Amino acid sequence: MRPIVNRSSKRENAFLHHGPSPMTKPLRFDLNDLRLFAAVAAAGSLSKGAASLPLALSAASARLRQLEHRLGLSLFVRHASGVRLTPAGEVLLEHARRLLRSAQDAQLAMDGLSGEQRVALRLYANTTANSTILPGALGRFLAEHGYVDVTLVERPSREVIAAVAAGEADLGVIDGDYEPPGLLALPIGRYRLAVLASPRHPLANRANISFRELASHDLVGLPDGSSMQGFVEKLARLSGLDLHMRARAPSFAAIARLVAGGAGVAVVPEATGQGYRDAMGLALVALSDDWAERELKLCLRQWETLPTMVRALAEALSGIAR
Repeated sequence: MRPIVNRSSKRENAFLHHGPSPMTKPLRFDLNDLRLFAAVAAAGSLSKGAASLPLALSAASARLRQLEHRLGLSLFVRHASGVRLTPAGEVLLEHARRLLRSAQDAQLAMDGLSGEQRVALRLYANTTANSTILPGALGRFLAEHGYVDVTLVERPSREVIAAVAAGEADLGVIDGDYEPPGLLALPIGRYRLAVLASPRHPLANRANISFRELASHDLVGLPDGSSMQGFVEKLARLSGLDLHMRARAPSFAAIARLVAGGAGVAVVPEATGQGYRDAMGLALVALSDDWAERELKLCLRQWETLPTMVRALAEALSGIAR
């Protein structure tokens, strides 16, 4: 008969002789350390970083020195006008931001589940974004964050930029031609323009058409303030073409109804046009010009100033990981 081996005792003895594994070593910092460290790094000043928490300067200085002592590393170089990160500090900052965001997300999730707190965000976007890539991406984000509510406001790109700059909008989606001054602009996706036509229109059976040829037909478009409409009309002017706009409508849905009624043809995002082609029996003709492929951008204030859930939405929409 084999002897009975107490495996639990063996593990305990191994632990006593060799100590804890690297994965169980106690941390040399906590969230308060990281929050202070990140605040000072963002401000470039110990006094400003401490004041943003708020924390007494003497307490903040002592806490940072204790953190450096426990880590055995210098995190900041002190100079007359403030502080700057050492290479070790830059590495820690990257991890600190990620940990603080995760901790904040965890707290918000628990608050949301307990009914204590919901997060309300304001997202401004142009017509093209709202009819192409934005609904799907936003829907997935909301499905994963049940405690977040988003108000989606449709505005022309210029007004979206102004709203983000003024703090009226947390984030904005704009046409790719814009470079908003003082704001970040990150690529969010691409789309292609096509021509929507009635099945009775002479263009209905065409596989593609050039913009120059299209200009000889009656057109239906968006209002003057629309970024996409402005882009199309600007191209016409640069090409020396006169566009005959028979009607303007506030949405692609209204444009599709006008096209179906025979008012003219319309330049629309291809993905949007496919929906109306399938639902209303309209024709969709490809634009052969290279510029027909367009870009949308996410417009936002400086990254470090954004609340946690605004950053989370920005990451979800643009695919960035910071």
